[in-house]
Amino acid sequence: MTTPRHDTRFLASVRSVDEAHLCAIAGADLIDCKEPHDGALGALPLDVVRSIRAAVPADRLVSATVGDLVPDPAVVRPAVAAMAATGVDYVKIGFFPGGDAVATIRALAKDSGRKAALVGLLLADRNPDFSLIGEMGAAGFAGVMLDTAGKSSGALPDVMPRAALKTFIETAHGMGLFAGLAGSLRLAHIAQLLAFNPDLLGFRGALCRAGDRRGVLDRACVKAVRDAIPGAKSNGLNAGMTRLHEVLP
Repeated sequence: MTTPRHDTRFLASVRSVDEAHLCAIAGADLIDCKEPHDGALGALPLDVVRSIRAAVPADRLVSATVGDLVPDPAVVRPAVAAMAATGVDYVKIGFFPGGDAVATIRALAKDSGRKAALVGLLLADRNPDFSLIGEMGAAGFAGVMLDTAGKSSGALPDVMPRAALKTFIETAHGMGLFAGLAGSLRLAHIAQLLAFNPDLLGFRGALCRAGDRRGVLDRACVKAVRDAIPGAKSNGLNAGMTRLHEVLP
């Protein structure tokens, strides 16, 4: 088992300003805008994302997903541009089966005027192609995460072997990207996943009453996850255009 090399950050997925306030106060490092009723990476309306970014303290990073989209440049590029215009720090793009993932990544690299940094998401239960991590690095992405598409098929550690999780994180770090893990993670998963040195651990269901990702966030659940992830419990991350991997020791 590897000794953690740095603090792991806590990503909390929210769907409203009230939820964002709760998680920010509880010490989440990254407030992630997502609509759990619309799929694995459901996108919130742009006005809601804009309101969340405005309501969250400026020294707290905010990300947002663009939805469960097929990786087609003609579909993904305008969705990313629209979400980036809300003022979030990161736009998260899931690479679902179908389409042309490589062409989409390379097309996003051409959008040099975009202010938000990009984070790619590979889906552990959909035969993820780790070679895309290199494409993301070359395209200037800030980070890459592993998530799950089927939330009823088990948590990330249930659908991907430990060796593959280790390879994913080492590959991302080798490309200069930050590496995050998510996908129906629970409180009990935190200790084992910290050993892989992820830069982020992402949660939604574990923060909700009865563990229902579509339910209401519970303050005690959010605090329990925050307390289980050591370090970085203050808002020590700078907002704006600071990429997460650039502020990690």
